[in-house]
Amino acid sequence: MRALVRETHVEPSQFILPLFVCPGEGVRREIGSMPDNYQLSIDELVKECVEVNALGIGGVILFGLPETKDEMASGAYDDNGIVQRAIRAVRRETPELLVVTDVCNCEYTSHGHCGYIIDGDVDNDTTLQWLAKSALSHARAGAHMVAPSDMMDGRVWAIRQALDANGYEKIPVMSYAAKFASVFYGPFREAAESTPQFGDRRSYQMDPANGREAMREIEQDLQEGADIIMVKPALAYLDLIRQARDRFDVPIAAYQVSGEYAMIVAAARNGWIDQERAMLETLTSITRAGASIILTYFAKAAARVLG
Repeated sequence: MRALVRETHVEPSQFILPLFVCPGEGVRREIGSMPDNYQLSIDELVKECVEVNALGIGGVILFGLPETKDEMASGAYDDNGIVQRAIRAVRRETPELLVVTDVCNCEYTSHGHCGYIIDGDVDNDTTLQWLAKSALSHARAGAHMVAPSDMMDGRVWAIRQALDANGYEKIPVMSYAAKFASVFYGPFREAAESTPQFGDRRSYQMDPANGREAMREIEQDLQEGADIIMVKPALAYLDLIRQARDRFDVPIAAYQVSGEYAMIVAAARNGWIDQERAMLETLTSITRAGASIILTYFAKAAARVLG
């Protein structure tokens, strides 16, 4: 009876699993602060994507760990870069699996910031050129969708223009539209090896106190051509997911980030909570708030439970 009258339904098809691709062969290196998540070489990544596809999960989003980093983030937009090669490999093996790519520079810069540095700060306009080139290289490699996460002003417009001018009008943009300067990103920075070498990202990521500004950021990205908008993190910003759902008639994504995942797993391993129930309860809350797409490190575990 409870299942029959349930108001909110969570399905594996609405999940996107974040994956970290690294150089080498046969590499499956567990991330210490994110148990059951791994840095994967391309051959291992392909195996993971075969399993993801079999579980009925909606797709994957790829983050790259390049062999070398430099001040110009050149690995991000190299047509033979780590993510570009991974896209081609995954598309060959699982052509029906949705492949999304994170478009940012922090994993590729020697300093760990999201763009070109001038006088100790990120230069917005130069960074837009890198982002547009990265998105275009991902599309050429076969990505189904690109997801800019840098929070530079005007990045959606720059990416949309580059894609359209090169014949990729049908590649959608999922924008990290309301991405906050959050404490919950810590484990991700271990996973992606992208910790800033100086300062922090508060000059371009949003103040967690500013909900009205988040709505303006979302509206701006939609005006620039975003097809899907994202709120990140998810659990501390459920109110903004709901506001976005009520205000904008587009698909809403939410990112259950690394720190949210790590807290649940750590508490469960200490015997303080039931991991499966906490996983499903939080995913249900994100869906109930209004997100139809959830990026989550629980994607595989939840898909197995949900069937």
